[in-house]
Amino acid sequence: MNKNAILSCIVLFAMMFSKKLFAQEQPFIQLGIKGGSSLNKLNTELADLDDKYAIGLHVGGMARINFGRAYIQGEALFNKRKAALKPQGQTESKLKWNAIDIPVVAGYKIYQNQELNFRILGGVIYSYTLNDNLPPLKAIQQGIKHFDKSNFQLTGGLGVDIRRFTLDLRYERGFSDLNKSFKSKPQAFSIGLGYFIF
Repeated sequence: MNKNAILSCIVLFAMMFSKKLFAQEQPFIQLGIKGGSSLNKLNTELADLDDKYAIGLHVGGMARINFGRAYIQGEALFNKRKAALKPQGQTESKLKWNAIDIPVVAGYKIYQNQELNFRILGGVIYSYTLNDNLPPLKAIQQGIKHFDKSNFQLTGGLGVDIRRFTLDLRYERGFSDLNKSFKSKPQAFSIGLGYFIF
């Protein structure tokens, strides 16, 4: 084999190898949309009031910055939350409130390749209540008129990416009470499905 043939093989191999490496690299910044559902619950300190989970929905956008296996992701979500309260001897009532949630999480890809990532994540959520619909229960009316507009939550969970699709399972726990006079830190389990457009 002459020198030109050997040189051509080396150049061809280098081009194929560099193309493969480039294909495995994820963009530095990714933008996308997401939506999902959550099971919400209020943890109250009232002995005669049972708190139960209720289903809520969320939808919005997300942006992820990749640093190799590590990443930071911010989201802006419109969230329709619900929770259920049942006073002893009475029927169950639903609390409903709409909020704008701003989660910011840091994550790490514990397994990563061109097609599939498995991730762990944790961070905080800033939640701004737009409006609330409280049930006409004496147990609630005595302690709370409206939710405070702003509150913070901690979040953590697991995620998987399949090409441009992303799926998160998260646990959320209120860092502050929904109202100063109503000692209740909300908690939720959420699932979110997203798609990176860019």
